Amino acid sequence: MNEALKVTGLHYAYPDGRAALRGVDLALAPGERVALLGPNGAGKTTLVLHLNGILHGGGGTVTVSGLPVVPGDRPAIAEIRRRVGIVFQDPDDQLFMPTVAEDVGFGPANLGLRGAELAARVDEALAAVGMSEHRDHVPHHLSFGQRRRVAVATVLAMRPEILVLDEPSSNLDPASRRELAEILETLPVTLLMVTHDLPYALELCPRSVILDDGRIAADGKTEDLLGDRELMRGHRLELPFGFDPAAAAASRRTA
Repeated sequence: MNEALKVTGLHYAYPDGRAALRGVDLALAPGERVALLGPNGAGKTTLVLHLNGILHGGGGTVTVSGLPVVPGDRPAIAEIRRRVGIVFQDPDDQLFMPTVAEDVGFGPANLGLRGAELAARVDEALAAVGMSEHRDHVPHHLSFGQRRRVAVATVLAMRPEILVLDEPSSNLDPASRRELAEILETLPVTLLMVTHDLPYALELCPRSVILDDGRIAADGKTEDLLGDRELMRGHRLELPFGFDPAAAAASRRTA
């Protein structure tokens, strides 16, 4: 079976010589939902920025549905960036147009879409995140949770194969957190979620990968990894007080 994403032997060092990735191997199957966990400074963001060619220059390879990420090959990189959509932690990094609809349509318009086809992309993406009624609103007049949903829509409008989310639950109130989870569960894409929110990882991602010091330290069922106290402690990952991963997973299975 072809992988949706395959990372092989990925190395990267910053200009000051600090090694950020030390031979990362990672594969995601089409439609798989995987949480990328790890302490601050582990290399998670560095890895994510390699997935669509924003960072490059170290050893190793990245392929998306068999298409290699080749720096300098502008048509290939443009296609990779359509296939791999990244939603950054701060939605204001992705919202800069006068209205919600214009923000969501910006990427497809850059692909050359116009008229009814562009309008259909915008309608589809806004409906997917439950923001259709806000299409004519000024993005920065929305709540933080609504802006995050619009940021997701700007990526969905490109019809990506892989959706990468950087700390999607951060700064959300409980209702917005739940609403976003319900949206993410319905999306027909491969999902890679970078998060420190371990209950959110358990809720949305059956599989988790722990990255620490630029290396994959563990890869397995989210429930099993979160339930391994020694593993969690060894990689500075902390569950909320009283949270029982096994009980939470069992509750979800019987819901």
